[in-house]
Amino acid sequence: MRPGLVRHMNKQQTASLYDESKVKTLSSLEHIRLRTGMYIGRLGDGSNVDDGIYILFKEVIDNSIDEFIMGYGKEIRIEIKDSLVRIRDYGRGIPLGKVIDCVSIINTGAKYNDEVFQFSVGLNGVGTKAVNALSQYFRVVSFRQGHFFEAVFERGKKKKERKGKTSGEQDGTLVEFIPDPEIFGEYQFDDEYLEQRIWNYAYLNSGLTLAYNRKRFVSRNGLYDLLSDEVGSDGLYDIIYYKGKHLEFALTHTTNYGEAYFSYVNGQHTSDGGSHLSAFREGILKGINEYFKKNYSGLDAREGVAGAVAIKLMNPVFESQTKNKLGNTDIRGPLVQEVKSAVLDFLLKHKKVADKLADKIVSNEKLRRELNEVKKGARDAAKKISLKIPNLKDCRYHLGDANKRGEESLIFLTEGQSASGSMVSSRDVYTQAIFSLRGKVLNVFGRKRTEIYKNEELYNLMMALGIENGIEGLRYGKVVIATDADYDGFHIRNLLLTFFLNYFEELVVAGRVYILETPLFRVRNKKETRYCYTPSERDEASSQISSPEITRFKGLGEISPKEFGQFIGKDIRLVPVNIKSIKDIRTTLEFYMGKNTPNRREFIMEHLI
Repeated sequence: MRPGLVRHMNKQQTASLYDESKVKTLSSLEHIRLRTGMYIGRLGDGSNVDDGIYILFKEVIDNSIDEFIMGYGKEIRIEIKDSLVRIRDYGRGIPLGKVIDCVSIINTGAKYNDEVFQFSVGLNGVGTKAVNALSQYFRVVSFRQGHFFEAVFERGKKKKERKGKTSGEQDGTLVEFIPDPEIFGEYQFDDEYLEQRIWNYAYLNSGLTLAYNRKRFVSRNGLYDLLSDEVGSDGLYDIIYYKGKHLEFALTHTTNYGEAYFSYVNGQHTSDGGSHLSAFREGILKGINEYFKKNYSGLDAREGVAGAVAIKLMNPVFESQTKNKLGNTDIRGPLVQEVKSAVLDFLLKHKKVADKLADKIVSNEKLRRELNEVKKGARDAAKKISLKIPNLKDCRYHLGDANKRGEESLIFLTEGQSASGSMVSSRDVYTQAIFSLRGKVLNVFGRKRTEIYKNEELYNLMMALGIENGIEGLRYGKVVIATDADYDGFHIRNLLLTFFLNYFEELVVAGRVYILETPLFRVRNKKETRYCYTPSERDEASSQISSPEITRFKGLGEISPKEFGQFIGKDIRLVPVNIKSIKDIRTTLEFYMGKNTPNRREFIMEHLI
């Protein structure tokens, strides 16, 4: 045997040696730091509403909300200055002898005791422990009956503690933390995201006042206020509202296509819905059919509906750590019956609302008949391509099961074959699909849904996504618009967004649509290469690299497959498409995509500089 081979084998044996010395025991907080994604999902830099720094904020606030739900403390004060977050509630305060345990030992807390916390989201006993572990600085102070206990941590390690008497301090808990740059890198809190989250807390907890940086957030009418603010004057009739012991909901219809819902469990926004949302939708249909003594289809009864539903549940079962979807199945029957009865009761008491609802359903039926006629023609024409949608390069995740959607899968919508060329060569074939557009798609603002079936490209796009019958059929976790960073690319991006917002706004509301960010510049010399996303990054790189060669990428097709792989790999930059409220959609589309050319021209001229 060759000596070199022996040395190689010895190295392999050493590297793969598995004995007692290789077994490690991590503390709870060390494990959170090592496997952050298991506990808070994504990291991010604060540019996405689901980024980790907002999850830390949420975990602390949730504890204060739970106190309010149990009847203690009507105000929560929030301050954020630079990176320091400060949250003070006026609940019962953590029992003084258990403060350290509650913020540092997993599976420790009073929320396992139904007598103390009946309706809580944070049932896993991780919340503030994760905040502690992932913070460069963490301080907790509990005030109870004239006494206090304080503890200070750095990256999960306790630095000091003290206790004593206090005068003039109301009972409650104070938490301060700074998210750790070692974990999150450079980050920044976005006021708009924070305020939207705080408003949700206010809507879901009538009578609670949240004070944030000199602003006060309070709702007197709960989900009625939420839906009213979201829909505005787009509602076709007065909001149907109901509040029971464990169920609250609000609904109306608009002229928009599809269905749009906001669903919550114990104050947690379940963006992917779940069993409670399914029961809500079914209850709406049953209540409408009971009142009108009809057998309307769900499509006709709910087309254009906008609704919000919140339930309180003692033992919620979520389908992921981030609690985006409720899995409890035993609640469906009772919820359906309660929603049905509430809808029926409201319609019996409000005939004008019932009459307008009837008009909407009749209009929906008429549009559906027209649509079915157009669909038949489109389907006949599409039979030739039934086995393969043109310009779609699917991912292997879907082979054998076209209706299965994985959260980790995504589809890129690109402009033209040249733009998609680099992607095809560098993508992850198991999770990343590509749909190539032929160029600029039809501007569908203000057009009927029949236009999808008359336009081959839009039809193929809809079928590729699997959303013909609603977003429940969406075949991918994310829909990513990947167009060139030039005027044509931006125009195509706007046309696609108009397509989604006009016909499938629930896809955007559910947070499924994203924009791919790719570098605009490459700055390099023989020793170093940097990719820059802004002119300022380009200028900084140019000043730091000697004799730089600067390349401006005019289109995605100019980036080689070898280079492109890193931009759609683990460091992919995706910007979520968010909307502030449903009522803003039509106004925004009217301005940018409608026929008000003079007003739009004036706006462009004013903002050229």
